[in-house]
Amino acid sequence: MTIPGMVSHLGSEQNTYADIEAAYKCLIENYGTKEEDIILYGQSVGSGPTTDLASRLPNLRAVILHSPILSGLRVMYPVKRTYWFDIYKNIDKIPLVNCPVLVIHGTADDVVDCSHGKQLWEHCKQKYEPLWVKGGNHCDLELYPQYIKHLKKFIAAIEKSLRQNSGLGSILDQPDKPRTSTDFREKPRSSMDQRDNSRRSVDFKEKPRASTDHKERSRTADKRDKSRKSVDRPDKPCNGGELPEKARNSIDRFGEMVRSVGLCNIDCFRPTATHA
Repeated sequence: MTIPGMVSHLGSEQNTYADIEAAYKCLIENYGTKEEDIILYGQSVGSGPTTDLASRLPNLRAVILHSPILSGLRVMYPVKRTYWFDIYKNIDKIPLVNCPVLVIHGTADDVVDCSHGKQLWEHCKQKYEPLWVKGGNHCDLELYPQYIKHLKKFIAAIEKSLRQNSGLGSILDQPDKPRTSTDFREKPRSSMDQRDNSRRSVDFKEKPRASTDHKERSRTADKRDKSRKSVDRPDKPCNGGELPEKARNSIDRFGEMVRSVGLCNIDCFRPTATHA
């Protein structure tokens, strides 16, 4: 962007401030652009009005300073303080910029030394990774591949932060979602409880087995008594055969119950005939 205030016969520092202010108002009033959607870009002397406007806009999205200057006087003389007659006092205004700032400077700049960009970057509130173009001069940084690559990276990072800020309400609500997923994860715990219940029910079912054993003992004793009373009277094989069948049926029921809660594969308990 060419600053008319500098190339006209009325060129002055205040005219450049008026020019960039007019461009900003045009974006806001004529194009409906929001302040938080604007990224200011200032190169060399243009870093002066850019930094001045950015220091007065608290909701600006970002600022890019290309081969910037600390101040007008510091370009000509290595002064350590700011004098009242100095112009474009960027070193004093950059701490007032609230948005992220990207600084690009060539290490071989013979017009504005690279130390200007480095000092400005050090005084930024929100520092973004700077780009020091090795061997770059004052007006040829656009020719280096890393220039475009770094600009794209910066813009992508700004857009990402903008999406996160615009969706802040939904982001704050996101911690509730893991709780819901945790509730879903707790379902296996309930299944574990079912397993415990099934184990307890199995224990309860083992009591009839004990009573069955008691019945077996009483029946065996009856058989012995009957055998004593009558040797010729045959034993009842059906009673003896029903007991293993009942035990197998109870094992089958236990296996189906365990499989229903997903404990394990209980086919090993099934009778050999079932596997066949």
